Amino acid sequence: MFLNEVTYIVVAIVVVFLLMITTVAKLFRKAGPHEAIIVYGFREPRIIIGRGTVIVPMIETYKQLSLQLMSFDVAPQQDLYTKQGVAVTVEAVAQIKVRSDHESIRTAAEQFLTKSDNEREGLIRLVMEGHLRGIIGQLSVEQIVKEPEMVGDRMRATCAEDLSKMGLEVISFTIKEVRDKNEYILNMGRPDIARIKRDADVAAAEAERDTAIRRADATRAAAVAKAQADQERVLAEALSLASQAEAQRDLEIRRAQYVETVKRQQAQADKAYDIQTNIMQQQVAAEAVKVRQVEKEGEVKVQEFEILRHEKELIATVLKSAEVEKQRIEMLAEASRRKMSIEAEGSAAATRAQGEADADIILRKGEAEAKAMNVKAEAYQEWNQAAVVDKLISNLPEMVRALTAPLANVDKITIVSTGESATSGMHKITGDMTSIAAQLPALFESLSGMKMSDLLGKVKTLTDRSVVPVSTNGNSAEPHL
Repeated sequence: MFLNEVTYIVVAIVVVFLLMITTVAKLFRKAGPHEAIIVYGFREPRIIIGRGTVIVPMIETYKQLSLQLMSFDVAPQQDLYTKQGVAVTVEAVAQIKVRSDHESIRTAAEQFLTKSDNEREGLIRLVMEGHLRGIIGQLSVEQIVKEPEMVGDRMRATCAEDLSKMGLEVISFTIKEVRDKNEYILNMGRPDIARIKRDADVAAAEAERDTAIRRADATRAAAVAKAQADQERVLAEALSLASQAEAQRDLEIRRAQYVETVKRQQAQADKAYDIQTNIMQQQVAAEAVKVRQVEKEGEVKVQEFEILRHEKELIATVLKSAEVEKQRIEMLAEASRRKMSIEAEGSAAATRAQGEADADIILRKGEAEAKAMNVKAEAYQEWNQAAVVDKLISNLPEMVRALTAPLANVDKITIVSTGESATSGMHKITGDMTSIAAQLPALFESLSGMKMSDLLGKVKTLTDRSVVPVSTNGNSAEPHL
């Protein structure tokens, strides 16, 4: 019982699933690559290209817009007049399609979605024929017939803006046929036909002339070739005879060279025998010299042995006394060396003692100078302003000398005087020097910050209070500041 219930439930689920799939399949719409689906209804219009979408029933609906290429004839019923006023009939084929972008598809849907294919092609044909009439009116018959590509390019450029407003574009525009009722086109070709015929006759005559010229050239070339062949044959025969004579001459030369070579080799063989005899005699003489050299070497060795024996006798008699003299000289040299060493050590000790004495003197002199400087510093400290005044006054001449130093560098002074007053001529220079010296007190006051008259007054007071007393023994006492 339980198994049957489970089976029923599974079957029901499968049936519901199949129904859902069938429903979704009915609601799903796919757009092929050659069309676009325009979905509109509850939401904003949607454009589906190359994919699918679900159409919700009773809320949304859709329509298909073909994106395929539309090909139709453009053949106005009325004659078209050219720039020359000639009436012509033009038949052309146009290839039109909807642009692939969404904006153009939306524009084309607004224009043609509710119209049939014939109605859509009729509207497009009217636009194309109107533009074709305007372009033909700007051209001559010759241009239309001879340059159909130019007419197609102008049509594409002229119609592009109007068709773009419809969401369309021109793929191609081709003129099929151009006719006229007055046989203008037929007569237009007659001058060309006559010219072509004339050109053909001229070309035939020129061809015959060229043929005759070439035939004559060929005959002349054959005669020239035959003459050249005869000349080459004669030349070849002469060269052959010359080659035979040269071969005979070379043979005679080689025969003579062979005889000469044989005689030269025979002479060389005879001479070689004499040379070999002389060489054997020289070798015998050389061997004799070697024998005498060996004898001399033996005599030299005997003399060397005698000299060695004599040297050994001299060494045995003289060496003993030489050894004794050598020892005596070495002892004298050792004694002299020790004496010089002792004298050098004594001199070094004396130099060291002198250096220490000099260093002690320098040290004591430095200490004395330091004490003198300390005493001088204490005196300056007790003198106070008097010492400063003393230094400044004592340096006044140096200051005057420094101020007048530029004049010392002058090599020559030229004085132009217009009178004998005290302010002209040389008096002017001395007056300027006096004025420079008179500025020193002001410089002194600006440097010290005190008036010179006040400082001199204080110095005078200090001098009055520090009168030097005279001792009973006639020596002056030490001043007290």
